[in-house]
Amino acid sequence: MQPTPAKHHAAQLDPIRARMAAIIDRWTAGQEGYQAPVPGLQFFRREGRTEPCPCLVEPSIVLVLQGAKQLLIGEEAYAYDPDRFLITSLDLPASSQVLDASPSHPCLGLSLKLDLRIMAELIAQIGRPPAKGSTQPGSASLGSLTPPLLDPFLRLLELLEEPASIPVLAPLIEREVHFRLLMSDQAARLWQIASVGTQSHRIARAIDWLKTHYVQPLRIEELAAHAQMSSSTLHHHFRQLTAMSPLQYQKWLRLNEARRLMLNESMDAASAAFQVGYESPSHFSREYSRLFGMPPRRDIEGLRHRSAER
Repeated sequence: MQPTPAKHHAAQLDPIRARMAAIIDRWTAGQEGYQAPVPGLQFFRREGRTEPCPCLVEPSIVLVLQGAKQLLIGEEAYAYDPDRFLITSLDLPASSQVLDASPSHPCLGLSLKLDLRIMAELIAQIGRPPAKGSTQPGSASLGSLTPPLLDPFLRLLELLEEPASIPVLAPLIEREVHFRLLMSDQAARLWQIASVGTQSHRIARAIDWLKTHYVQPLRIEELAAHAQMSSSTLHHHFRQLTAMSPLQYQKWLRLNEARRLMLNESMDAASAAFQVGYESPSHFSREYSRLFGMPPRRDIEGLRHRSAER
């Protein structure tokens, strides 16, 4: 009796996933994350379910080799596990949540930053759009893991055992990962992300501008001109892709930078507020409380207390 395609597929994936999980387990033992010596590659480990945790997501691919997670962007939830990978296409505020993990069976996975320049080069080399597939509005999506996509990831992880080979071989393997993604069921979305002149590409330019100029007062006309869009088109596509307006995005950047300044550089709330562009400390405190659920001082004290308990 011949195995079904699904069983055959799983039989190919299971040993690759098990080997990758074992490598990540070893490098993350006793900690929640590990920055691998391969640029853009990070491992994560969680030993219990978590509440949604705010984060800034970069253009990347995220794999879970054991357990399950979800990414929350606005009202949308993207749940992924050992069978599905997550693709994010823009720098955007989101919340990450672990859905399945325990001390004996931790959630283990990795993220790899996407290089849109490599993607654009490969698209030019391939010379044809994807034969099938459609894209849904938004800046994140889920794809199905396949052996051809997972295999180069395993080889990338195995390079950690030969650090002298990383500078030579890692860029070649990463290029293969990008190629495999362009051959995956997410090809249409990646084609749209990397192609110059698309709305996604223009919104990415607007986001890059905001990240550099978030301290300055926001002038929508100036931002729209930089993105080569009308103000109304910018608003529409910005909200569609990030689940927030440009002004809300700027506020998110300001408040998170202020939080970093208070936590890591021991800056007081008023000084942090002025540093990130607020003219009124009381206005800053109200918006900070709205985003993080409590005033700046209480929030920072809580973060330091939780950090000391680890």
